[in-house]
Amino acid sequence: MKADQTPKKQLGRGLSALLGDVRPAAASAIPAGNAAMNASAPAAGPARGIRTVPVGQLVPSPFQPRRIFAPAELDELIQSVKVQGVLQPILVRKHPSDAGKFEIIAGERRWRAAQAAQLHEIPALVRDLTDREALEAALVENLQREDLNAIEEAIAYRRLLDEFGHTQEEVAKGLGKSRSYVANIVRLLDLPEEVQELLKSGSLTPGHARLLVGLDNAVAIAKHFVAEGLTVRQAEAYVNGLKEQRAKPKSSGPATHAEGGADTRALERSLAQALGLKVQIQSSKGGKSGTLAIQYQTLDQLDDLLAKLTGVPKI
Repeated sequence: MKADQTPKKQLGRGLSALLGDVRPAAASAIPAGNAAMNASAPAAGPARGIRTVPVGQLVPSPFQPRRIFAPAELDELIQSVKVQGVLQPILVRKHPSDAGKFEIIAGERRWRAAQAAQLHEIPALVRDLTDREALEAALVENLQREDLNAIEEAIAYRRLLDEFGHTQEEVAKGLGKSRSYVANIVRLLDLPEEVQELLKSGSLTPGHARLLVGLDNAVAIAKHFVAEGLTVRQAEAYVNGLKEQRAKPKSSGPATHAEGGADTRALERSLAQALGLKVQIQSSKGGKSGTLAIQYQTLDQLDDLLAKLTGVPKI
């Protein structure tokens, strides 16, 4: 289902704007005995307020970015719900095609736990939301509150970027992340499907996966990381070693390191110390021209370098 084409609004208020600043007192628990909850609806925003909704009338939203619910975490929540009930209302809207149902925008885990705990009804905040608003609320809520795996997180970020027209800076600021973090996570979607599956299962960490972006043999290297149980630091050294081996044959050509001699090497060391990155200077014959190469491994390093060169603070 595609989001409505409505004007872009500012990202970052998360669910607070949609929930209308619901205070804890208004979101009191419904105990296992399903006692009615006395709570009034927030005054601001298009709302139908907090009410108790039968568990059987609730259905998951197609906008839910989470696809994997960890059994251990869900079991822990089920035990809590059995004792204390659902402490925080879930966010729902009237089902767009079934008048007798409500669609869950945020809080599917609480609903699943309530089902397992055999509660008959749970507190829900009913809002009048368009498809676009429902999608953005589901994405932001999960990014702020849930433990998504790296691929689910990347998909959520990409949807905020592509379907809502937000920039990386807007998404990063709105969710309390750095721009480079958002960029790095989204780039994980460029990895082969087999590597993405290793990420989803937890066999590979995002730190390992970022090293594989752009590599032709990413699948084979990923499997090597897993088989050898390499740490991120060890994996980085392994990838750098492969890159250095691949770069060794490039010794021929008009440019030569020897033209500058000891002075050139000393300058390389000085620049490398100042920048914190590997630097290589190659001079043409006669030493009147040449190239300066500065190597970086991550977007964070590139951001730091640009900040140093331009004097513009890092975003």
